[in-house]
Amino acid sequence: MIRPNFRMAACLAVVCLTAASPALAAQPAARPDRSAALDTMIDKAMAENPGIPAMAVLVIRDGKVAEQAVRGVRASDAPDKAQANDVWHIGSDAKAMTATMIARLVDRGVLSWSAPLKTMLPGVSMRPEYESVTLADLLSHRAGLRDLDDTADAAMIEAAFVDTRPLPQQRLAFAGVVLNEAPIGPARGESAYSNSDYLLAAAVAEQATGKSFEQLMQDEVFHPLGMSVVYAPSERGQVLGHREGKPLTGIRADNPPLFAPAGAVKLSMGDWARFPIDQMAGEKGRGALLPAAAYSTLHTPQGDTASALGWGVRNTWPAKAPIRLLMHAGSNGYWDALIALAPDSEGGVLIVANAGGDEVEGVQTGILMTLMADVAASAAR
Repeated sequence: MIRPNFRMAACLAVVCLTAASPALAAQPAARPDRSAALDTMIDKAMAENPGIPAMAVLVIRDGKVAEQAVRGVRASDAPDKAQANDVWHIGSDAKAMTATMIARLVDRGVLSWSAPLKTMLPGVSMRPEYESVTLADLLSHRAGLRDLDDTADAAMIEAAFVDTRPLPQQRLAFAGVVLNEAPIGPARGESAYSNSDYLLAAAVAEQATGKSFEQLMQDEVFHPLGMSVVYAPSERGQVLGHREGKPLTGIRADNPPLFAPAGAVKLSMGDWARFPIDQMAGEKGRGALLPAAAYSTLHTPQGDTASALGWGVRNTWPAKAPIRLLMHAGSNGYWDALIALAPDSEGGVLIVANAGGDEVEGVQTGILMTLMADVAASAAR
């Protein structure tokens, strides 16, 4: 059973440690010493952790791709090397993309950040505690909804693999289930990470537009930024996720398509970079998707939490000269991906591996924070 593990919890752990956009260069303009150091860093990490078949890292400096490295094999049982243009599963790191799609609809007046759920999903019965929940609550995990669980929700997840109804219909039915479960806390209280929040936000967008979530993402985010994105199941010839060291293919190599709004994007590192580059440029009025104020809304923590809309926010790293960080982590259990951005200097690090688990994430965290320290130091000079 694949576990619905599109999460930000690991991102918060990273934070606690210490831690078509014209701005995107077609090829990384890297300093040779930095590129060589990045290659060496990944080679060493993978040699010490043979359970990671492949890893890819991309560094952004001054709003441009500066360094990239790809190491390892597409599948543990074959010699094919992972390539720079291969696609990787980034899990919940795609939640910021979902939030940005919603923000585009808000900017055009199709949706509203403050409208209550009872008016956005008028045909769905729900407990009174959820009636006043807003899109901002959902996208910052402050709706009071519990997260999906691979034990309690096993039957529903299994059924979703074979459900032939259109995905918007499945998501509306999902809303009717979760909105009649007891909340785990009050709306607009503490942030409690829940993938269900993002499925509900997608259902709202689908009902308001008459388009599927997948089409909305293409129309509102991927096409405008020139991103090539894959939702289809992984097959041989691609980089594959791994379970207990064995490569996975087909539909059960991921969560059911129903759950795509919580994070099911596969794309190349270069295409992934287009999105954070635009997010950072957007705050300075150079974004391709939204006005500057809308990007700032996406990146601002809600209430007294560290949760923005699709991002976790940290303002206390590094200790001697803190910078503002936007961060997230993602995994479906078979991949692991991390992203950290310093939007004020338009720098960041993206890292992904085709294996999951705490050990993999620990390795990636060390690489990410080392590279982010260099990004921060470079920006300060």
